[in-house]
Amino acid sequence: MARSKIPTTAAIRALRAAKADFTPHVYSYVERGGTAASAAALGVDEHRVIKTLVMHDEQKRPLVVLMHGDRAVSTKALARALGVKAIEPCPPKVARKHSGYQVGGTSPFGLRKALPVYCEASILALERLIINGGKRGLLVEITPAVLTALVAPTPVSVAA
Repeated sequence: MARSKIPTTAAIRALRAAKADFTPHVYSYVERGGTAASAAALGVDEHRVIKTLVMHDEQKRPLVVLMHGDRAVSTKALARALGVKAIEPCPPKVARKHSGYQVGGTSPFGLRKALPVYCEASILALERLIINGGKRGLLVEITPAVLTALVAPTPVSVAA
């Protein structure tokens, strides 16, 4: 795919600025299709497709959680791991305000605000992962080393 056909998002700009090694994947976005639809479109295992979730604690402090596409986040386990009373997903408008991205296109790269990032620990054991590139229908394939270098996620074990 020609470089010029890749949408220029804040995430793509952040990856390029860091001279990160990434492979973009453009696909036809399916409303409410989630990682199952994107994995099917790319012909990859859904476990390698990582979702980026914007959540907040009981005091409305935002955070980002990265989870395998075929798993869910246990908000109770995450709250325990962070030492807070409760964690819940942000409503879409609030998530967009914090991240700068539309829900379904949220990337951990190029966030509007610096937010703490947590990731399911097993993500870092993948050889390569596929994560949102900042727009619906745009994913980027990277190594866990790129993820670690750019967002320094805190590993947690919070899969439901």
